[in-house]
Amino acid sequence: MFSLNSVIKNGYFVTKYSRYYSTASNIKPITKVLIANRGEIACRVMQTAKKKGVKTVAVFSEADKNSLHVTMADESYHIGPPAAKESYLRGDKIIEVAKRSGAQAIHPGYGFLSENADFADLCEKEGLIFIGPPSSAIKAMGSKSASKDIMIAAGVPTIPGYHGEAQDMATLKREAAKIGYPVLIKAVMGGGGKGMRIVEREEDLEQGVESSQREAAASFGDSRVLVEKYLVHPRHVEIQVFADKHGNCVHLFERDCSVQRRHQKIIEEAPAPHLSPELRQKMGSAAVAAAKAVGYVGAGTVEFILSQDGSFYFMEMNTRLQVEHPITEMITKQDLVEWQLKVAESQTLPLQQSDLAIHGHAFEARIYAENPDSDFLPGTGKLVHLSTPTPNSTLRVETGVRQGDEVSVYYDPMIAKLVVWDQDREKALRYLRNALDEYHIIGLNTNIGFLKRLSSHPSFEKGEVETGFIPIHKESLMRPQEPINADGVCLASLSLLLRENQEQSNIAAAQDQTNSPWSQITNFRVNSNFSRTIKFVQKDQKIDVPVTFNHRDNTYTFVVDGKKILVRDAKLNPANDTISAHVGDVFYNNVKTVPVKNYLHIFNQGNHYELEIPADFTPKGDGDAVGSLLSPMPGKITKILAKVGDVVKKGQPILLMEAMKMEHTIRSPIDGKVESLPYDLNEIVEEKKVLAVIV
Repeated sequence: MFSLNSVIKNGYFVTKYSRYYSTASNIKPITKVLIANRGEIACRVMQTAKKKGVKTVAVFSEADKNSLHVTMADESYHIGPPAAKESYLRGDKIIEVAKRSGAQAIHPGYGFLSENADFADLCEKEGLIFIGPPSSAIKAMGSKSASKDIMIAAGVPTIPGYHGEAQDMATLKREAAKIGYPVLIKAVMGGGGKGMRIVEREEDLEQGVESSQREAAASFGDSRVLVEKYLVHPRHVEIQVFADKHGNCVHLFERDCSVQRRHQKIIEEAPAPHLSPELRQKMGSAAVAAAKAVGYVGAGTVEFILSQDGSFYFMEMNTRLQVEHPITEMITKQDLVEWQLKVAESQTLPLQQSDLAIHGHAFEARIYAENPDSDFLPGTGKLVHLSTPTPNSTLRVETGVRQGDEVSVYYDPMIAKLVVWDQDREKALRYLRNALDEYHIIGLNTNIGFLKRLSSHPSFEKGEVETGFIPIHKESLMRPQEPINADGVCLASLSLLLRENQEQSNIAAAQDQTNSPWSQITNFRVNSNFSRTIKFVQKDQKIDVPVTFNHRDNTYTFVVDGKKILVRDAKLNPANDTISAHVGDVFYNNVKTVPVKNYLHIFNQGNHYELEIPADFTPKGDGDAVGSLLSPMPGKITKILAKVGDVVKKGQPILLMEAMKMEHTIRSPIDGKVESLPYDLNEIVEEKKVLAVIV
């Protein structure tokens, strides 16, 4: 058990950690930092480092050799196989790279080695700055039972519970009865919801304890558990704290992280809704006391459980930068990574408590590769298509992936954090929903649709949040997607027709026939209108759509479920895969429609539909783009004039093709880069096959 060793001097809580409040030795400015992490947090740290003129060093596993954080860094070093324990958890390798590259400091991000006291000690031993708290603080807060003793001594409210060494069932039953049911069984060395069990009745305690102990032993190598009072309908509110090496410590207000699945956060906001200024001040002061109690240095988060009656209790302290730190940055107008660098250089905190204020409201939605319909089962796969809302000063997309990247089985399935800010909660929530509508991913399951339903839920709109929000509202949050409506069917059909016209124009351009009148007239019929039936399939349901094109006024008439719908002013924007049109009396602007292999994906009004493309339309291949060049007729490749990776100009010859005893020059229809050349020299090609992809 942890020995507290504390005394009260002049009303100031002093522990054996107080030596960290002494004036630190003068340290030279950090000019190069190694980020001992991957993904979005590595990219996030690099952004601030580059802004401050600090050189960055990345480390990467074999699985991450082409990752975004690798290309962003000034230097990158391979440290091992994909498994984290053989790469990102190898502190010895990371320190070796730091010394080899000349980095003075190591930023651990979050996860991996960020709360590893031995790694912090090793950095200090090797003369490297660990951008985090002293190892003693990590150790003290790493144990739930020890940290609770420290908090009690520091006067920080703690939830009633048993944190003793005795782990026999008789003792645990006796202590649970004292506390009163329901109780929460937690792993002493737990985190991320592992080893956590809610027990409603005494007769279920033994099973809950044994289950918690097994999971705790498997996850942390320590089967010890503690028992705490389980609060009904509680909220999870955490306080961002920051301390320097000169004894200064402030809080940067709170974040509400109540909405969770599998005991893991999914959406956060700052400030917390319905929190009075008085309660905010009390929680902030308690968090600062908690940080000072362990001689804290740097960024940390003190997590509290907030009861319905306004009482709050210490849960744990995360001794690192949190995943959700961007919303604190948004409402305080501060860069917390910049603060970390300053503190690591032994500078004083940039601001004191009286200088800090809340500005507006911010939300963070975590976008995961997971299936909400299967209990949020994590997924993996390729991001075949990825487009996001445009980042700006009030909207951040914190990510470490790009289109074409893989979400790997080896690491956390988070794709990105979508962060928005506005002047108040209502406006910020509306902003979040609009931004989610603009976040489009194809290739794997995501929780984007679920996040839209959650952020639109009436209770969430009112700020009526709690840790059981998702189970309580499961029926409305997990509702199945409705079939595509009539307007959506028209837009899908229109997308195929407009793309077919575009491809015909591309072929004409590739054959240098752009001046031919026949290449400029699409869907034209002499003395009659163009008609055809488009046959979609959506999840085994057939959707037949008769369509007539009137070339006199450029309008389309679709028949959906027996109803005629007039479409006019139809336009295709190939650059961003969108179409615009008046469908009936509704104008749809920039509706995203993306063909991938044999399927057309439509993103419209917050919904994502997937329709099988009819056989009579040319299916797009994985990665095909507007610059795809199609064979105008069957023939043979006689000469290849470019290679994959070449940068080409519009009209530049890409290859020669012989067909019907004539040689045809296939030219690039756009400025771009040659992404693929599927056919080899002298290979026979069928009509309308992709000869090259220019992006």
